[in-house]
Amino acid sequence: MKLIITRHGETVDNVNRVIQGQKPGKLSDEGKKQAKKLGQRLKNEKIDFVYSSDLKRAIDTSKKIIKHHPQLKLILDKRIRERSFGELEGKKIPENWSWETMPTYIETNESICKRVKSFIDEINKKHSDKTVVVVCHGGTKKAFLTVLNNVPCERMNKSFKHQKNTAVSIFEIEKNAKPKMITSNCTKHLE
Repeated sequence: MKLIITRHGETVDNVNRVIQGQKPGKLSDEGKKQAKKLGQRLKNEKIDFVYSSDLKRAIDTSKKIIKHHPQLKLILDKRIRERSFGELEGKKIPENWSWETMPTYIETNESICKRVKSFIDEINKKHSDKTVVVVCHGGTKKAFLTVLNNVPCERMNKSFKHQKNTAVSIFEIEKNAKPKMITSNCTKHLE
């Protein structure tokens, strides 16, 4: 399976440094441009399936990909939505933000990795010889990288840098073989 993983376009809350978590989110004007450029980047790719988080910002980004592949239906999956930040959602990102001092009510790395692993295992069984695009979120994308690179979940935030809006990571996944990363966090379509 060829797995193309991307993050949604920039949102108004990204610009305002507001924690979105599992809130819907609205693409900013720049985010709409990024999503359009992502769609252009992937328009000549032979895509068999497009999966998206069920959150609005990911769906709106996915639609710019589907536009170039009208034969495909968008498949929504809650397992690839962003981490839950509980009562921090809708609030400004604190100046002293640190994963080490986050409140205990925030969804753990282990929980988000478990969701993502379940998703990967399922689509790999269903679509082992296909090309699958996944539109998700920064934290979820880090979970994909963690699971696919076999990194311990507790190291997720230290092992992978910030995932830029609409950045593309590509993996080749073959049965009984270690997933091979082709590219990570690539934003050449935004240049």
